[in-house]
Amino acid sequence: MSNDEADDLIFKALSHRVRRRILDHLKAEPRTTGMLCKLFPELDRCTVMQHLNVLEEAGLVIPEKRGRERWNHLDALPVHAIHERWIGPYAAYAAAMLSRLKTGMEVPAG
Repeated sequence: MSNDEADDLIFKALSHRVRRRILDHLKAEPRTTGMLCKLFPELDRCTVMQHLNVLEEAGLVIPEKRGRERWNHLDALPVHAIHERWIGPYAAYAAAMLSRLKTGMEVPAG
């Protein structure tokens, strides 16, 4: 899979608010699918599983079978890669521009 295809899967996974909320919960600690279902009473188990499958396909969730339970772990590395590619360079550019503006404003008029 190319980097662009992997990025597409990540952006698709992050595009839905329920999936982002699932990741927020997993950020705190791994949870079983049952635990996640209880956190989303408005959704049936099948819908939660579908969202988890999208997150797993994007590499954002790593499932672990323990007996009859499926534990879901957050893998933040794909999000970090997106940050490095898309956000980091723009943030550095914006910081440099603000620094130049500050320096320009501090120069006394002669």
